[in-house]
Amino acid sequence: MSNAIIPAAEQLAALGQAVVTTDTEGLVIGWNPAAEELFGWTAEEALGRDIQTLCVPEIAQDVSVEIMEALRAGVPWSGEFPVRRKDGTLVPALVTDAGIYHDGELIGIVGVTTDLGAALRPLLERSADATLVLRSDGLVTYASPAVELLFGWRETDVVGSSLVSLLHPDDRSLVAGFFEDATRQPGARPAHELRVRRGEGWAWAEVALTNFLDDPLVRGVVCNLRRSLAHSTDESAEERVAALETALRSRLVVEQAKGYLAGRDGISLEAAFERLRDHARAQHLSLHAVAGRVVAGDLALAGAGAE
Repeated sequence: MSNAIIPAAEQLAALGQAVVTTDTEGLVIGWNPAAEELFGWTAEEALGRDIQTLCVPEIAQDVSVEIMEALRAGVPWSGEFPVRRKDGTLVPALVTDAGIYHDGELIGIVGVTTDLGAALRPLLERSADATLVLRSDGLVTYASPAVELLFGWRETDVVGSSLVSLLHPDDRSLVAGFFEDATRQPGARPAHELRVRRGEGWAWAEVALTNFLDDPLVRGVVCNLRRSLAHSTDESAEERVAALETALRSRLVVEQAKGYLAGRDGISLEAAFERLRDHARAQHLSLHAVAGRVVAGDLALAGAGAE
């Protein structure tokens, strides 16, 4: 067996998870390659900067206070909340922070961050249901691609908002009790029918909650939404046409982008789609958003790794 000593920096570089180390004031003193990939800041840009201004959005400021209180008490903290990338987009993340102590005194903090979107997206992106992952306070930390097709919600607008903001005012008290019950113990709860925001109006939806707060991968309440068949006849023909038009436009933009890339680069439509999809996943964007940028001429996407 080899007795070679592997430097700590090389060990951190080999990890697939973002590892960030700060001093007790929150200034970055360690930033591994996976952190560069997740947050978009290079190590040179991040070192010496305040972690709050780099990665913590306004909606998660309360969590940062909770983390520091736990660490000062000698207790590691683990939980999920949105983190901010360099481009301003929010990423649903599972974060585990632990204090670094010397002679019983807190001298630094090391945190490991996992992109929950990357972990959950393969499970949820093919689902016909819209799926949200919620914190215990109802804050949205993840939104599946179907939220835009079914309800017209852009993922970047929904993540970081409260579930309450998506609900009809007359249904909010009902959901408050429903959600409180769901957070009490793990497992699924029966679905309820209520009205959710869609465009300038409202649509009936079946909403089911499943408590995964203790699950180390999810650390949240999963909210599944689907259009209500029972109330579909109550919606106006104009609303149904608008929903179909939204889905059609989204599909059309993707097909236009595929055709453009295939014609420009002499590749198959399937290869063009894979290029769009891979870029969307790598940049934490929806497929529709990437296709729209390609069609508008704002994104070249000329081959692997092109921007």
